[in-house]
Amino acid sequence: MSLKNPAALEFLQSRRSRPAKTLVAPAPTREELLPLLTAAARSPDHGKLEPWRFIVLEKGAMPRLATLTEACGKRLNKSPEDIAKARSQFDMGHLTVAVIEVRKQSEKIPAIEQSYSAGAVCLALLNAALAAGWGANWLSGWQTHDREFCVDAFGLAENERVAGLIHIATEGATPPERPRPDVAALTEWVSE
Repeated sequence: MSLKNPAALEFLQSRRSRPAKTLVAPAPTREELLPLLTAAARSPDHGKLEPWRFIVLEKGAMPRLATLTEACGKRLNKSPEDIAKARSQFDMGHLTVAVIEVRKQSEKIPAIEQSYSAGAVCLALLNAALAAGWGANWLSGWQTHDREFCVDAFGLAENERVAGLIHIATEGATPPERPRPDVAALTEWVSE
């Protein structure tokens, strides 16, 4: 079988997220980001519900999110270390795309499939950013699972939640390769 796009397959087999703490300025401009968002929006979406949306958090939004994270951590009795680590993604952030899962009422499409679609959008955006030459990382954190934080930080409606925070900027340092799963040990072949 002949591959139509061996370069894409090679990229996917060797892709590597870049830790958010190693990302430096510049971040993509709005014009540079739009093609990445367009690529992410081509993710599987059973029923064409578009059960997700994007909130682009530019540099100026980061101090507010760091402050809200700290307040949330104190309210939840998190340790000072946990609070510092959680807020650091915003303290050091340059540009972050919050992928928001938007749960839609559907008799045909189960809620779990809508969640999977939002997760696929996160991965597609991460891979699009990496393929475009940016450093990128998919994070979330305990604060993104707190309803009060999500309403204060992003204005989320009842049917919305954070699927992921995709940090995108310039790669500051190439991380070392890490161990990868043993695919053969994780694969079962069924012939009958």
